[in-house]
Amino acid sequence: MKFVHLIAATSWLAGQGIAGELPPPVTDAMYMPASPQMVELGRLLFWDPVLSGNRNISCGTCHHPKFGTSDGVSLSIGEGATGLGPDRVPDPANPPEQRIPRNAPALFNLGALEFTVLFHDGRIEADPDEPNGLRTPLDQEMVQGFSGVLSAQTMFPVLSQDEMAGHYGENEISKAVRSGRLTGEDGAWDLIAQRVRANPDYQAGFEAALPEVAAGKPISFTDISDAIAEFIAWEWRSDDSAFDRHLRGEAALEGAAQQGMTLFYGDAGCASCHSGPFQTDHAFHAMGVPQLGPGKAERFESHARDEGRFRVTGRAEDLYAFLTPSLRNIALTGPYGHSGAHRDLGAFIAYHADPATGFAAFDREQPILQEFEGKPVWAAIDEGGEGDRILAALDPEPIALSPEDISALAAFLESLTGDRGAEGRLGIPDRVPSGLPVDH
Repeated sequence: MKFVHLIAATSWLAGQGIAGELPPPVTDAMYMPASPQMVELGRLLFWDPVLSGNRNISCGTCHHPKFGTSDGVSLSIGEGATGLGPDRVPDPANPPEQRIPRNAPALFNLGALEFTVLFHDGRIEADPDEPNGLRTPLDQEMVQGFSGVLSAQTMFPVLSQDEMAGHYGENEISKAVRSGRLTGEDGAWDLIAQRVRANPDYQAGFEAALPEVAAGKPISFTDISDAIAEFIAWEWRSDDSAFDRHLRGEAALEGAAQQGMTLFYGDAGCASCHSGPFQTDHAFHAMGVPQLGPGKAERFESHARDEGRFRVTGRAEDLYAFLTPSLRNIALTGPYGHSGAHRDLGAFIAYHADPATGFAAFDREQPILQEFEGKPVWAAIDEGGEGDRILAALDPEPIALSPEDISALAAFLESLTGDRGAEGRLGIPDRVPSGLPVDH
């Protein structure tokens, strides 16, 4: 019966003039394997502030279920602040140095094998030609032994003074980062692993999960990151939405969601980039999103620009291009865009359809930002010519969408919200082995 329903749905779509094919249903085979022991260890480590330099921030601080596995603001405030999401505020005794330059991405379905490029600029990606199978800005400083890109991405937040490491000179980890000691004994990653090794609960957990640790190998940073990766892959797998039921032939979409699906896979052209079962081509496109915040700049650089993929590749064709995000649970994950420039999903769809027109009329009240006296929020756009450079790099041609079309597309995107939403399978632990506070 399900097969008959799927054939009928596909025939109906063809009759509506949809140019692209619907993706296949999501299956177990699309995901990396995960062991229960490693998932549980990863769950504890994900929520444990012990991985941060000052023991005050966990992965969950900026990737919280309350905010769709992001943090509900355009640009996060990490180190030097307290609270969660829009209520996070600077600590007057030790304020942040700057906002985190890019919007915190959601974590849904990152355990799917097709996710081989991560971060807005794709600075970490699978590469079989590299000795460790990964390409990152750290190059030869890379630690060997990560299970894949989802594991290896944990390298970066724990080294960032604005995210988890702490301000330079505040703790042994931030001092190691400042002096360039990343790998090897007493490097930044080893110092984090030492904290975990010193905890008897974590030691016993890894001995139960990994035969090599049981045989006497010290817990390494890659063991920690592999566990976190398996947890993310298990916890936030999301394939139980109305759209998934449609793909499986269980219950066809109806009404506005059905109309939006027709547009998405047809005349609106959304699926040309948001393709596949997770609505992403894993490629980079310049979409003209307004730039705000400190920009992607080194501390010695005074500009507030964010040139996207170009900072990774140095290729002119990559200027202002950013990774196509998956759209699963997108109704939960705003604000939207690499800079979090839009809080409203419908407004972002309209902007996406015609960025040049949207840029000229952009409402600077759209972003969600906490009060913080840092670098001027609109420094990049207010400096001469940056807006023109962003728009000159645009990939797509504008698309004419009526208000009714935008509403229908928004309804379809709502149908990508899973029944579990951001709650996950296991939820937030009551406590973590370090005894430090958990961000509930």
